Amino acid sequence: MSKVRIIEVGPRDGLQNERTPVPTAAKLEFIRRLRSAGLTEIEVSSFVSPKWVPQLGDIAELWPALPPGGTYSALVPNEKGLERALELSVDRVALFTAASDAFTQKNVNMTVAETLEVFGRVIRTHRAAFPGGHIRGYVSTIFECPFAGPIDAGRVAEVSTALVALGVDEISLGDTTGVGSPRDVRRVLSAVLAAVPVDRVAVHFHDTRGTALANVAAALEMGVTAVDSAAGGLGGCPYAPGAGGNLATDDLVYFLEREGMPTGVDLDELARASEAVFAILGRTTLSHAHIARLAGCGG
Repeated sequence: MSKVRIIEVGPRDGLQNERTPVPTAAKLEFIRRLRSAGLTEIEVSSFVSPKWVPQLGDIAELWPALPPGGTYSALVPNEKGLERALELSVDRVALFTAASDAFTQKNVNMTVAETLEVFGRVIRTHRAAFPGGHIRGYVSTIFECPFAGPIDAGRVAEVSTALVALGVDEISLGDTTGVGSPRDVRRVLSAVLAAVPVDRVAVHFHDTRGTALANVAAALEMGVTAVDSAAGGLGGCPYAPGAGGNLATDDLVYFLEREGMPTGVDLDELARASEAVFAILGRTTLSHAHIARLAGCGG
């Protein structure tokens, strides 16, 4: 298997649901330590309105101060967000939609079709500014929507195909509420990969029910080589009640290394990166690998 790309989403997806403010300086130190640990692709924040996600309202201060050497990206929710991103010369952006109209209505007050219409304009504008830039498309609720229930795999494939047709470089398939199992992964990926090349597909699993790593294993078996995760298991979703944190990057790295897939990531430095953030939040790590290391449990 090709080397697995780890896309670290802790600074954005990991923090967006946290009510305790994390100072900009602490976020920058978090990102610096993630880079020091060996992570290269990091989604650092979002251009969403501070009214809706106050935690990420400091991106104008954060972006220019990012440590050198990383491949950084930010979420762009709409054309207004893109305007702000272009002002800061952000050449790698992510767009967000879902396989469920009910979810996008709750999240961005649009249907899925309406989000795709907006994305068409956003993609054209971004490509004009950065012909060699990178655009990612998130497809959330790939297994189940907290408001509409189970999602048909064909619907996920339909939305993914539409995003590719619009010109995104990569699709990230998200189990937003962490309900999935490997059987679900195989069902949905079979439908998506019939229409989208596997090298343009990433997976994004929340670990609400402890199945995220099993789901990664199933995705890897089907040829996927790009996985989203968050240091320490940070995360959640403000529009998905009860959604657990993201798959912990620490656990993903440990799993891949034990499976004979080198990552180049230093687990000790990665643990230190999230510890400082958890201290600000008044909580402790959610990573099983990190907890085991703290307990002196080998490995």
